Amino acid sequence: MTSHLPKWVEMGALILALVAGFINAIGLLGFEHQAVSHLSGTATLLGISLFDASLNHILHLLGVLLSFMLGSAIAGYLLHGCTLKLGRYYDWVLFLESASLFIAIWLLSNNLYIGVYFLTIACGLQNAMATTYSGAIIRTTHLTGIFTDLGMMLGKILKGENLDRRKAKLFAYIIIGFILGGSMGVDLYQKYQFTALLLPAVLCFLIAVAYRIYSKQHRHLHGSRSVR
Repeated sequence: MTSHLPKWVEMGALILALVAGFINAIGLLGFEHQAVSHLSGTATLLGISLFDASLNHILHLLGVLLSFMLGSAIAGYLLHGCTLKLGRYYDWVLFLESASLFIAIWLLSNNLYIGVYFLTIACGLQNAMATTYSGAIIRTTHLTGIFTDLGMMLGKILKGENLDRRKAKLFAYIIIGFILGGSMGVDLYQKYQFTALLLPAVLCFLIAVAYRIYSKQHRHLHGSRSVR
């Protein structure tokens, strides 16, 4: 599958992983040490809370889970197919992710805790988009699957099989991006609190604009060639 992805996909994966790591770092710092870019921990907390937590806390955890799924559902509605192809609505997914982050900034800066749901919507949008165009090879909002795949690749190497260098390189970019995003999130959150989320919000917006321009230019170029 990785051999069919465009050459620039590594950089895109790195940037998206950086965005997710950034958001998750702020989630861990600002929301009772709760992750927002992936749901395993939240689901575990929900299971624990069923026995000894208040109804409001249970509903909050359930809201986080459903918000992530809502973002994924929106991306699933907008996108079709399982391969990366120009002209598909990746720009709209990124615009919606950016808008969700801007809304989260306003809500959280005004002490409205529901802003966390818009952060998880943003992460759901992003993870579903990456999963759609990569056939589940690229997951940019969490690293569990990446480290699992790397472990499997290591096992195959020890068995004498060849290393898939493209896939290993792609996974390295995602890991570096997620960790770097977390470091940046910590630093900027300490200085600017929730306003620090402006960085991933603007970054998603700029990527969406760049994709839309590139897609239109690509269609125009190939359209001109077909006329000739």
